[in-house]
Amino acid sequence: MASTNRVIKFIADRDWRIWFGLVVTFFWMAGGLWFVVTSVRADPDQSLTLGVIGNFLEGAFAPLAFLWLVLGLFMQQRELANNTEALKRTSEQSEKQTLAIAATEMNARQETFFKIADSVKHQLGGISGMLFASGLGPVGSNRFDREEIDDLFQQAANGDCEIFARQFLSMDFLEEGGLEALLYETEIRQRHTRNYRCTFERMIELAKGCDVDGIIVDSLNESALGLLYHRTGFYMPDDFVDRELPATED
Repeated sequence: MASTNRVIKFIADRDWRIWFGLVVTFFWMAGGLWFVVTSVRADPDQSLTLGVIGNFLEGAFAPLAFLWLVLGLFMQQRELANNTEALKRTSEQSEKQTLAIAATEMNARQETFFKIADSVKHQLGGISGMLFASGLGPVGSNRFDREEIDDLFQQAANGDCEIFARQFLSMDFLEEGGLEALLYETEIRQRHTRNYRCTFERMIELAKGCDVDGIIVDSLNESALGLLYHRTGFYMPDDFVDRELPATED
């Protein structure tokens, strides 16, 4: 039974052109043999020289050679089509693997960014806290005493790194001369503001490298830290240098 199945599978796997060629070849050779036998019986005394036999074989096998040449061309075209399809499938598989690798790499970059961004947000919280204390604490307008400032810093240390940014966004500062004065009135405030802007911009640039559709950048810009950054740009004096100038030799 197993042998029969193997034979059936072998026959089913063959190209129909091969079977066609074999059938035609069989009948052609059978017809040629019948022609030779018939000719010999009709004239037993005829002379079968090498030239006669060569001419006969040439005429007999030339059509078969042409037949198998044509069949070979068709089968070769089929093999080329199969190879092309296999290459296409391989290319599609390679493309899928490339996309999967790219997605994995992007996920890894995003995970790395979020770890870095968490530290940067705490750094921004500390800078905004120093800016807040400089303008509204005991060394500034004294609207907040030392204990209140310490309490805000304690909340920031416990994870609420946006608490000072929210204070800047929600309060009015008419007594201090407005938000512009709190951000740029003194040299120390200018340094804190410059440091805050530089740190936030570096975080945004890092986010762009792993943000496919802009969602991460948008969320950062719409956070309290991001809104404070944009306020610092809105109230920036015309003569303010947004970057530390390199030291020059006299």
